[in-house]
Amino acid sequence: MSTTVPMNRVPVGGGTILPDGVVVTQPVEGTFVAFSTTCPHRGCTVRAVAAGTINCFCHGSRFRISDGAVVGGPAEEPLGRLPVVVAGAEIRVGEPAADPG
Repeated sequence: MSTTVPMNRVPVGGGTILPDGVVVTQPVEGTFVAFSTTCPHRGCTVRAVAAGTINCFCHGSRFRISDGAVVGGPAEEPLGRLPVVVAGAEIRVGEPAADPG
């Protein structure tokens, strides 16, 4: 799985949920992180990014945008993290970083 999103679609201090099961966040300017949209509690899809958290409406779990850690249950596990590569004005999710060697 690999997807791309323009950097300007991911707000600082927030994030964007993409239709292919990925949420991309920008906790601080220039730092991009991506996670699976599948909530580890019961497999629902997270549906919103607001006030520094990624939110699942099924049972109310909330996850930190910086690392996917649980900040409000009932989920006990973090969101699954995905690799991110910034290339020009795009963020590529799901691709391993290029080998510099």
